[in-house]
Amino acid sequence: MSGSPLRGARVLVTGGASGLGAAVVEAVSGEGGVPLVLDRAPVAAPLKGWQVDLSEREAAESAVARAAEEAGGLDAVVCAAGVDRCGELAEVPADEWEKVIRVNLLGTAAVVRAALPHLMRSHGRVVTVASTLGLRGAAGASAYCASKFGVIGFSRALAAELKGRVGVTTLIPGGMDTAFFDDRPEQYKPHDRSTLNRPSDVARSVVFALSQPQGCEVRELLVAGSLEDSWP
Repeated sequence: MSGSPLRGARVLVTGGASGLGAAVVEAVSGEGGVPLVLDRAPVAAPLKGWQVDLSEREAAESAVARAAEEAGGLDAVVCAAGVDRCGELAEVPADEWEKVIRVNLLGTAAVVRAALPHLMRSHGRVVTVASTLGLRGAAGASAYCASKFGVIGFSRALAAELKGRVGVTTLIPGGMDTAFFDDRPEQYKPHDRSTLNRPSDVARSVVFALSQPQGCEVRELLVAGSLEDSWP
């Protein structure tokens, strides 16, 4: 562990209380890093966490500021928080549809924007989390697809904007075996959860991106199960 590039790194993880975010927190901790969690749910000690609704921009910015102040800065941000609302466009209430955009896309932008001054000082890194449904559309997923297509476009533009100053990686995962699917109607649940990736495996990809030497960037990572049906 003493030789890990992440040893002592202050890594802010959104959605770090569950799913991929929790797996990233565990992976960062295993490399000697210091995870800082933003989530709607609390995290157990000794983890440091701040409860926040990332759909509210000012609350998101304030939470980033508090985390950075307590940690004395930031070395990386991993935007793993995400929500979904399945259903045809005409059936999903507008406020629920827009909440997906506010959390997944605008929340990502708000967190990165607030973290940038700290990342510029540390020459840090950002990992945004898109989806294979940010590359192809799916019926009943217009809100999620719109948000994740947006994350990919945002991340590519951000990488061009920050090159040489802050590293930007877009993680494009396929389906993962998490609670993300649990409250969906049956028609929108995976047909076979055994084909889904384990979040711990995907989290290793995040550690890989964060561990690159200065000047080397992993721009995009598509990580999917071998039987993934959302890709290609």
